[in-house]
Amino acid sequence: KTAAFALPILNMLELSDKKEVKVLVMAPTRELAIQVNNEFNNFAKQLGLYSAPVFGGADYSKQLKDIRGASIIVATPGRLIDLLKSKRLSISPDFVILDEADEMLDMGFLDDIKKIFSLLGDVKQKLLFSATMPKAIMALADKILKDPKIIQIVGQDKTNLDITQSFYVVDMRDKKEALVRLFEYKSPEKSIVFCKMKRDVDELVTYLSSAGFNAKGLHGDMAQAQRSSVIAAFRSNKVTTLIATDVAARGLDISDVSHVFNYAIPFDTQSYVHRIGRTGRAGKKGKAISIVTTSEYYLLQKIKKETNSKMDIMQVPSLKELSAKKQSALVEKLKNQIIREDVHHICQELESEFSAEEIAHRVLSFLVDSAQTLRGRDRIGKSIEDILQLEKQGSNNRGAIRGRNSRSGFGGGRSRGGFRDRGRRGSNRGEGRGRSRSRRGGFSDSSFR
Repeated sequence: KTAAFALPILNMLELSDKKEVKVLVMAPTRELAIQVNNEFNNFAKQLGLYSAPVFGGADYSKQLKDIRGASIIVATPGRLIDLLKSKRLSISPDFVILDEADEMLDMGFLDDIKKIFSLLGDVKQKLLFSATMPKAIMALADKILKDPKIIQIVGQDKTNLDITQSFYVVDMRDKKEALVRLFEYKSPEKSIVFCKMKRDVDELVTYLSSAGFNAKGLHGDMAQAQRSSVIAAFRSNKVTTLIATDVAARGLDISDVSHVFNYAIPFDTQSYVHRIGRTGRAGKKGKAISIVTTSEYYLLQKIKKETNSKMDIMQVPSLKELSAKKQSALVEKLKNQIIREDVHHICQELESEFSAEEIAHRVLSFLVDSAQTLRGRDRIGKSIEDILQLEKQGSNNRGAIRGRNSRSGFGGGRSRGGFRDRGRRGSNRGEGRGRSRSRRGGFSDSSFR
């Protein structure tokens, strides 16, 4: 996407523009601004042009120094409007791009964006990129763009066929335990766990870390230096599990993520597509796993229908299944284990008391005890048969259960053995709130011909 606007614009820039800012890109988050800035520099380096990032949480003087001589600025709205209003920065760009406009709307930047355009003066060309086109974004396009054209890239959300999608149904109180069980069973090499709320991120980091997993959190309340440190550690595999909100993870491009876990289902289809698209990148296979409550189940079915995706119904592995999986993994390790020279004297010492078979059994028993830290109840969540019955019930009475209350069990929730969602109720605000989308689209531009 960055190439879609960066390459044509760079092609239109004159080399005489090297010492004057001619291109301004606005992005909703610091992480996305940094990523777009890096891509611009990759594209522009052979032209002798360079891009500078502008975002909050960083030193003013350093950023202003970096801007000197830059032809492109990639900025977050908050820091940009601060610099423009204080007159520490004065620019007259020919090209202005709003990237991820719907996210900027959700984050409350709409008024800032309008103010920024009032401070910029005449702009040769304005482009607006947005995954969705709600009324507020359409109104913004009408206000800031001249004779805008709407280009819709895809008509329907599609998911990557290299990503295997599956889901598990559990009670809300069992979600953390189910996530740990799936981590133990699947042993993801590198994973992202998506949450709706910042507090859920913090809670899961503590929970997974206490269970022995290498996890760090990422959300909007963290300082920029801390966020940058976490992302760098995740890229370099010093951290193997990233727990993040949608806003914090927006624009992350890391090619070796093996698994994406939806700890909470997003309210809109596009967010789901964006989330699971963090895996299965650069031609690699990926796995997307959703852990849903019964009230989230129909929301997931809606996403499944809108994306025309295949989602496998799964049951959380039992302790017996987990034990068998760990033993199987141990057997494979033993087959490939190189024999150390310094263990011969241990074998000789044991041979004086035990037979070779007894030694092997004792060593294997020790290894199994060391490798298996089984925890929790034997069974977690709903069986496949229960989930299929829930699906059948939903098809007979579609719309009856929308997460409004806990009566999501069989027979209207009156049966003791039926489904009951013990999750939170009410709307989530901030990073976790749902979005009202009135219109789907690609991007709106003024004169991109």
